[in-house]
Amino acid sequence: MRLETPTARHAEAFVAAVRASRALHGPWVSPPDSVKAYRTWLEMQTGDPTRIAFLIVERESRGLVGGANASGIVRGPFKSCYFGYQAFAPFAGRGLFRAGMALCLDELFGTHDLHRVEANIQPQNERSKKVATSLGFRLEGYSPRYLKIRGRWRDHERFALLAEQWRRSPAPDPKRG
Repeated sequence: MRLETPTARHAEAFVAAVRASRALHGPWVSPPDSVKAYRTWLEMQTGDPTRIAFLIVERESRGLVGGANASGIVRGPFKSCYFGYQAFAPFAGRGLFRAGMALCLDELFGTHDLHRVEANIQPQNERSKKVATSLGFRLEGYSPRYLKIRGRWRDHERFALLAEQWRRSPAPDPKRG
């Protein structure tokens, strides 16, 4: 696995991956599904010091395994962010996305020196919760009507991972990706 910063050259591949992953994403996330929407999303990411976007790329096939983003980054004594993510078909369920997420967390805790990464997940999204907890995220609480997705306010469970907990969690399998 490797991480890439999203650019305009990723637009077609990203949109194709999102469209191929609609059943996987279900009601959980709604990433940009047109080139125009991708460009708008990309503009939001570019130059905003409170955001970092990642594309997770499989080395051999160069296929998009997934995407992740840190938002609401606060520096200073708080050193925290919100973390969102989505896997793409056909890579989901093979451990590749988890390995890519670990690279994202290495960046956030290492390069960006954050102390806390928070992931808010809809209670019924078992796959997302499994990925988060396998990386060491811990359930902290429940947030009713937390985030508006596809026109509806959705409840979320709040998970967090602290820098000092990060490498205490099991490392991803180095043989993958």
